[in-house]
Amino acid sequence: MTLPHSPGGVGEPRPPQAVQVHRREHRREEEQKEERQHSLQMDSSTRRRTFRSSEEEYQFSPADYALAAALALTASSETTWEAQLRRQTSTVELEERGQKRVGFGNEWERTEIAFLRTQWLLRQRRDRKALRRRTEEKVREAKELRELCSGRGPWFWIPLRSHAVWEHTTVLLTCTVQGSPPPQVTWYKNDMRIDPRLFPAGKYRITNNYGLLTLEIRRCTIEDAATYTVKVKNAFGQASSFAKVLVRTYLGKDAGFDSEIFKRLMFGPSVEFTSVLKPVFAREKEAFSLNCLFSEDVLDAEQNIQWFRDGRLLRSSGRRQILYADRQAVLKVACAYKEDEGLYTVQVPSPFGLQEQSAYVFVRDAAAEKPGVPGSPLNVRCLNVNRDCLILTWTPPSDTRGNPITGYSIELCQGESEEWVPCHQAPGGTCRCPIQGLIEGQSYRFRVRAVNKAGSSVPSKASEPVVMGDRDEAQRKTEIPFDMGKTITVSTDEFDDFVTIPSPPTNVHGSEIREAYVVLGWEEPRPRGKAPLTYFLEKSVIGSGTWEAINSETPVKSPRFALLDLEKGKSYVFRVRAINQYGMSDPSEPSEPIALRGKPATLPPPTQVQAFRDTQTSVSLTWDPVKDSPELLGYYIYSREAGSSEWRTVNNKPIQGSRFTIPGLRTGKEYEFCIRSVSEAGVGESSAVTEPIRVKQALATPSAPYDFALLNCGKKEMVIGWKPPKRRGGGKILGYFLDQHDSEELDWHAVNQQPVPTQVCKVSNLHEGHFYEFRARAVNWAGVGELSAPSKLFECKEWTMPQPGPPYDLRVFEVRATSLMLTWEPPLYQGAGPVTGYRISFQEEGSEQWKPVTPDLISGTHLRISDLQPGKTYVFQVQAVNSAGPGQPSMPTDPVLLEDKPDAREIEVGVDDEGFIYMAFEAPEAPDSAEFQWSKDYKGPPDPERVKVEEQPNKSKIILKDPGLEDLGTYSVVVTDADEDISASHTLTEDELNKLKKLSHEIRNPVIKLISGWNVEILEQGEVRLWLEVEKLSPAAELHLIFNEKEIFSSPNRKINFVREKGLVEVIIQHLTEDDKGSYTAQLQDGKAKNQITLALVDDEFDKLLRAADAKRRDWKRKQALDAIFTELGRIGALSATPLKIQGTEEGIRLFSKVKYYNVKYMKTTWFHKEKRLESGDRVRAGTTLDEIWLHILDPKDSDKGKYILEIAAGKEVRQLSADLSGQGDLSTRLSLGETYRAKVVRGLPDVATIMEDKTLCLTCVVSGDPAPEIYWLKNDQPVTFLDRYHMDVKGTEVTITIERVKSEDSGRYGVFVKNKYGSETGQVTISVFKHGEEEKMLKM
Repeated sequence: MTLPHSPGGVGEPRPPQAVQVHRREHRREEEQKEERQHSLQMDSSTRRRTFRSSEEEYQFSPADYALAAALALTASSETTWEAQLRRQTSTVELEERGQKRVGFGNEWERTEIAFLRTQWLLRQRRDRKALRRRTEEKVREAKELRELCSGRGPWFWIPLRSHAVWEHTTVLLTCTVQGSPPPQVTWYKNDMRIDPRLFPAGKYRITNNYGLLTLEIRRCTIEDAATYTVKVKNAFGQASSFAKVLVRTYLGKDAGFDSEIFKRLMFGPSVEFTSVLKPVFAREKEAFSLNCLFSEDVLDAEQNIQWFRDGRLLRSSGRRQILYADRQAVLKVACAYKEDEGLYTVQVPSPFGLQEQSAYVFVRDAAAEKPGVPGSPLNVRCLNVNRDCLILTWTPPSDTRGNPITGYSIELCQGESEEWVPCHQAPGGTCRCPIQGLIEGQSYRFRVRAVNKAGSSVPSKASEPVVMGDRDEAQRKTEIPFDMGKTITVSTDEFDDFVTIPSPPTNVHGSEIREAYVVLGWEEPRPRGKAPLTYFLEKSVIGSGTWEAINSETPVKSPRFALLDLEKGKSYVFRVRAINQYGMSDPSEPSEPIALRGKPATLPPPTQVQAFRDTQTSVSLTWDPVKDSPELLGYYIYSREAGSSEWRTVNNKPIQGSRFTIPGLRTGKEYEFCIRSVSEAGVGESSAVTEPIRVKQALATPSAPYDFALLNCGKKEMVIGWKPPKRRGGGKILGYFLDQHDSEELDWHAVNQQPVPTQVCKVSNLHEGHFYEFRARAVNWAGVGELSAPSKLFECKEWTMPQPGPPYDLRVFEVRATSLMLTWEPPLYQGAGPVTGYRISFQEEGSEQWKPVTPDLISGTHLRISDLQPGKTYVFQVQAVNSAGPGQPSMPTDPVLLEDKPDAREIEVGVDDEGFIYMAFEAPEAPDSAEFQWSKDYKGPPDPERVKVEEQPNKSKIILKDPGLEDLGTYSVVVTDADEDISASHTLTEDELNKLKKLSHEIRNPVIKLISGWNVEILEQGEVRLWLEVEKLSPAAELHLIFNEKEIFSSPNRKINFVREKGLVEVIIQHLTEDDKGSYTAQLQDGKAKNQITLALVDDEFDKLLRAADAKRRDWKRKQALDAIFTELGRIGALSATPLKIQGTEEGIRLFSKVKYYNVKYMKTTWFHKEKRLESGDRVRAGTTLDEIWLHILDPKDSDKGKYILEIAAGKEVRQLSADLSGQGDLSTRLSLGETYRAKVVRGLPDVATIMEDKTLCLTCVVSGDPAPEIYWLKNDQPVTFLDRYHMDVKGTEVTITIERVKSEDSGRYGVFVKNKYGSETGQVTISVFKHGEEEKMLKM
């Protein structure tokens, strides 16, 4: 179809001068057209013979010749319509003359000839005059035309028109423009200038043939659909014309409403993700967020961008925000809980369907409040909600932190009060518990804490609010339709006859039987009795024959009741009575026998757990799920590094299914995994541990090659190069398959049958002048990879330009924050001369300008580019230069982001244990097939004569055989077959080499490190100690001690100690004499390490040491004599100790012994009771004076009876004294006196007291004790303040407390506490206050 077009210059008024020229040209074109038609009609048969005589010759003047020449230059060769008319008239006349010639004979013929000659002469003269006038007019018009055209702005005589074409066809846009001087022509596509040099060869062809402008677009694609504009401009003005090109695709059924054009019109631009969602590792009670970027603005983002968790649509809430701004979608969670863990997916619509990305969010346990406490439970839910009870369930935590869970603490909150109150304790073997005693119509939330011996966990996320109500109420109501769609709701109770006392309940059964409780259920009575119901329950042990009432704290309003106090091993039957305001029903039929079940067993673990490689940081797990287990809640996965004993939880929310991918692992490390099943009974046993698996990229087919370039071209052959795949599939690229396509043919043809091992391929047997495009596939051990997109069109035309071709195989290595390394291969086409250098250019992201990296040419094929700006993205290209100038630029590199990667590794330089200097590089993320390619000065591998290369898994090391100046330089290493750049370099300088050589010498000739040299000390008894300390030595270390050039050994006077684990060498000389004067040398050897330390004891130094040792020895002997005297005095004092005596005191009993003399330093005393050593404490105190040793027992009790022993030690003399307190004598008296005089509450207080509000409560009790005891009243273990309504009266032994106008808050546990010096006692009473009209109820404390 043809679309409406816009002629050039529409809306721009034409100047009058241009209109006049247009009219003249139009008239001239009409005359030329008439003349052409006349010349085609002329034939030789219509022409007649003509005659010419001498007198007919006409002489033309120079002016005539000038006019004729001007006419020839300006006028066309064709005659005007006037000449054509004259010629037709002459032809008619000739025909008539022929008829006359026949009729009159020869005489008439001669007369006619003479007449014709005369007529011809006259006519010729007349025509010459007309010709002169016409020539003058033409010359004048030509002059005017030249004057008009010499200064005229351009305008479109024929403008562009729009086209609609099929995909892969060619479209030709043409237009005609006029102007003087000839205008400059520029073509635009969507307001972007078209430069054919920047597009694939042959894509665009632009021509200008004397004002006929053409733009040829070859092999149109969808991207060519655009608005094309041509702009013309000269010194006198400018004009433009535009046309639209639509490209239709052969999509079969998709050519209709599903066509790409229709989708773009209906759904807007195609939106794609420009970032990747990554796994998030959040922590409980902390915030996390997910965000992604789009290529285009998303229309109506709130409706079109959707977030999901485990397939469930998410909406904004108090904790969660879903935002969109600046092409970025964000999901924020302010406070994370374990329930927020899961697979998050973001979806956005596009013309080609939904685009989506997914990432897993892990929520780890919050920091423990105490060491060893478990993680918090999760998924707290309320089930079977009734009027006053419900069933609470939850999921056990994955991490118990080494201590098994012993129970769960349940807390509740009424309404929105945020006041959490403990309400129940559940055993550790179950995650299900009944909650009773709730208030109908009240809203509740619950949360759970896990408890072990270390303490309780942080609370779980609160359950959703539930409102207590009668769930059977709706079933008792019936809707009756009437009057055109209206309804009346009627209760079934209204259909019953008037009944006062309800019928007995039916179907009493155990609806839920567990290890710790039984939930009893029944059906409501029919009829119910037209009054609110409560229920009264009874139980009977099988075989007892009696029924016992089941007491509950509150009336039972729901047809369900949980029994928590049943005994294990017994069977029970139950029956229920219904009660309303009119009375109690008969009992129901007894239930079937019910007994508590055993402890529920956890589920077995899954089987066939296998781990597979996935990515550089993740592992995929598969397993056979547990079958026939409806109670299964999911699985917990645990991981650990191989060789470690510490297991870590992977997920804190049970996962479903039988497959899971574990991200966030360390590349190159080995891991083991196990799985546990989760149910309400708890977390089960671990599955079998998987075999250790190293975290590496899984082997997959590679992605497609890209960026094809023409490296050389002959008449019938081309050399094509390309870039390797961005994803190599975790293996080595074995080669490439290349296809070619002639633009004049329909089919593709394979270039090679065997893989090409390099990224360069020579294609032969081509047709000169044809255009070709290419595509390729990469091959690795996993198979053939993705097919690349077709390259641009390359023309098969022999290169003859003098400049060189493009360099190729540009690679970027060693990317850091401000520098990188660029290498390339020289061009295959050298041009007119050899390459003299290379010009490196770079382009910043967002800029179209190429800037030189260095002002001078680079001679080599590598360059380290420094001083770049960190955080920016750059693109680089290289041009080869020869004597003819710079050649074609290379294919630009991929964008390179300058940054320091946190896990970037550098070359390690050092000296090994054998003393060899080495350079090592480790890359845990390297694929299994990777090779470490070492290079020196970027010129190739190091000389194998000078270095030795050792390979280890994920590590390579080169060892310098004979380090020297020849080894100085830059050593670089590149890891092949990796998707990302793994490379590093190190420049070995002379200073560094010298340090390494020195360290190498020390390792090959090691010295034992000296910590402290020889030290000299004089001991207490006058001995002389010589010692030194070195580093810790191995058990095989040896010591040779040389004294005056002779090795010495231990002797009675000279003791030698060698403590290897401490590195201690010690020589103790018992009695220093002149024979000990000289030099002492310690020779140490530990493996290859050696050291020798010498001490010289000579001259004045030795004499000084000798005198000091003698003085010390004399002092010690004097001190020994004094110690002997005091020791003897102590022995005498111990022998003088009198037998133990017993003395009663107000505080208790005192045992003591008298001595003549007691010295704390030389005499030690120890007390024993029943052969157990006594230590001073709150009730037992021991002490001494100068003449007494005593033990005081405070507040003696029956446990204090028995035998007491006093042990007195003085030197070697030990004496024991004993006394027996076995209930006789003083202790019995003391204990009986204490019991007699101790403060007591004798009688008077009841266990429980109930009273109505506003009454006066009096409680009286009798107390005893001598001396009279102190009296205190307590309420709920807190002292009672006697003010206002509270009064206390003491009359002798009677104590009375009075509470006036009692209230509900006076309910509680009261106690009277009495105390004197002989003891204390507490009497307790529970007081329950009920309101007016209520029945008396017992208060449970």
